[in-house]
Amino acid sequence: MKIYVINGPNLNMLGIREPHIYGSESYGTLCERVKAHCEARGVECVIFQSNYEGAIVEKIHEAYFEGTGGIVINPAAYTHTSVAILDALKAVGIPTVEVHLSKIESREDFRQISYVKAAAIATVSGRGIDGYLDAIDILIDN
Repeated sequence: MKIYVINGPNLNMLGIREPHIYGSESYGTLCERVKAHCEARGVECVIFQSNYEGAIVEKIHEAYFEGTGGIVINPAAYTHTSVAILDALKAVGIPTVEVHLSKIESREDFRQISYVKAAAIATVSGRGIDGYLDAIDILIDN
């Protein structure tokens, strides 16, 4: 099984950007932990981050053409604004788990709206980097 882990804008700034909300671990640490977890679970992973909506849409399309078994996506700010990412996920029909480092349900009103949720089989929120590992497990065990 191959899983795509797709990250949206500003996630490359983990550990720098508002560590009291997003944690002090770096994006490099996130990638290392995801790779190690996937290896331990016997799955291949492709990790991708972009600050550009179109690049995220293209990576979702790529996942389809690569025969990917699942997508873990943290669309970050695009969670609350991107119909294009929602439509791409619906178009490919790949099982998807939405993940958020912070507990978006407890944050500002606008952050509680998730377009992506309509295409996801599950959402993991507020578990920091561990949420990515949970999302991977959901896809593998589903």
